[in-house]
Amino acid sequence: MRTLICFLVASIASAAVDGTVTNRTTGKPQAGATVTLYKLGENGLESVESVKSDAQGKFRIEQNLQGPRLLQSAYAGVTYNHMLPPNASTTGVALDVYESSPKQPAGAAVTEHMMLFEPSGAELAVRESYLWVNSGKTTFNDPQGGTLRFHLPAGAKDIQVNATAPQGMPIRRAPEPAGEPNVYKIDFPIKPGQSNILVDYTLPFSSPGTFEGRTLYNGGAATTIVAPPGVTIKGEGLELLSVEPRTKSSILRTTATALKLDIEGTGVLQRPQAETSTPPESSIQFILPKVYDKMWWILALASTILLLGFTLLYRAGQSAASVKGSGSKK
Repeated sequence: MRTLICFLVASIASAAVDGTVTNRTTGKPQAGATVTLYKLGENGLESVESVKSDAQGKFRIEQNLQGPRLLQSAYAGVTYNHMLPPNASTTGVALDVYESSPKQPAGAAVTEHMMLFEPSGAELAVRESYLWVNSGKTTFNDPQGGTLRFHLPAGAKDIQVNATAPQGMPIRRAPEPAGEPNVYKIDFPIKPGQSNILVDYTLPFSSPGTFEGRTLYNGGAATTIVAPPGVTIKGEGLELLSVEPRTKSSILRTTATALKLDIEGTGVLQRPQAETSTPPESSIQFILPKVYDKMWWILALASTILLLGFTLLYRAGQSAASVKGSGSKK
């Protein structure tokens, strides 16, 4: 009987989730952070319990569940996610938070801007990808002014913005007018690490046609232009970097902030038929040039390959979600 009681006490104790919240900006335990345990239910994430961290940054949630769970810590108006896989330890969990600032911190900038053009029929689908890198220890969070501003050409419709934080999943963000014609902003905190923001829209189009736009990102990064097979893009200042070996897309580069592109043909970026279970960027190879002063070319192409892979994976996820949704309605 005594052994059984000890076993039950141990089982109850193991049912809790506990750990420490650390402020990585200050390097000290963070008091007063809100920690919430979520479970994955039929309708997505469902809140189980929320607690506050104490003066030593400690927290304890008296509930635990089987299967995948998510711990979310909220501090200074920003949330940070920590996945708890099945069978993972729920004792001594380390959660990180950061101080935040409405002023763009040093080390936080857009390091890669990619534009994918897919003309088809009477429409031109455009996807802009902004790769944010925050190498500091402060989150850039400006709900009023927005952390990213972007230009949309007149006539743009079907506008969608999806943002992905470090170790996060894509979440929808609503673009808002930024007080300048055709310029929009989004409210999305740029946390330390890498974040990706995708802006999708369509425009009326007939081939051959012209696209005119502007780039407003910070950091001074060049813009990568991607043309799928069957599509030709020309414009002043465009430089052909390469033809991506798996998707056969042409990768071009420009440093211009005002874009005027002549687009001809039709085509979409396709996932390669072979190796459908392999992430698109995993087996892409290219030969390193012998001239070392062209190292920027290597970095630019590598970044573009990663962004192309992210685009393909994101679309695959959308397709899977659509199939799942259709199946649930039957």
